[in-house]
Amino acid sequence: MGEDEPEPSGAGNRAVSVTSAGVLPVDFTAFHSQQHRAYLRYAHLQLGNAQDAEEIVDDVFTFLLEVWPHALREASLHAFAWAALREHVERRLAVPGRRVAMVETAWFASLRRSSRDRLELLESKLGLYAAIAELPSEKQYDVVLLSFVLGNDSDTVGRMMGISPATVRSHIRGARRTLSRELGVDWIPGEDKDR
Repeated sequence: MGEDEPEPSGAGNRAVSVTSAGVLPVDFTAFHSQQHRAYLRYAHLQLGNAQDAEEIVDDVFTFLLEVWPHALREASLHAFAWAALREHVERRLAVPGRRVAMVETAWFASLRRSSRDRLELLESKLGLYAAIAELPSEKQYDVVLLSFVLGNDSDTVGRMMGISPATVRSHIRGARRTLSRELGVDWIPGEDKDR
């Protein structure tokens, strides 16, 4: 885990440790182990606080465990779970005076990974992160965060969100056009060779 990512404190497995390991559905345990870290990274990016991120992700997996048979009957388990994560994060952000921390979280994470020579470039990224935070479509916003800020490829993003890789690429193209307009830079359609 990178230094800019939250370290699980052990509480991140609360949903799995609620019951003895032999009682949990095997498919739930597998889903938890596949998605927990990615969900934690997303929540931390949104909330800017590792403890809040862990609580939210624990709540999401506890909810999923409670409705697991229903979740498995959904058209897409991943889309259902992603919607639950998004709803939990949005509820936490709805607290009066609280705002999305993505701009600061992403910028400081980039700053920690870079040298002083790259500081000027990072300052321009701050404008990009602010523009990303203003994307009008939730799906475009999530796809851009998962793809470019958190570094996942289109297949992984699609699997996490319960959409196809082609839909991920379509959201990226739409986000690029919007960001190009907002930032006043030319979008080159040939640059669509997405992850």
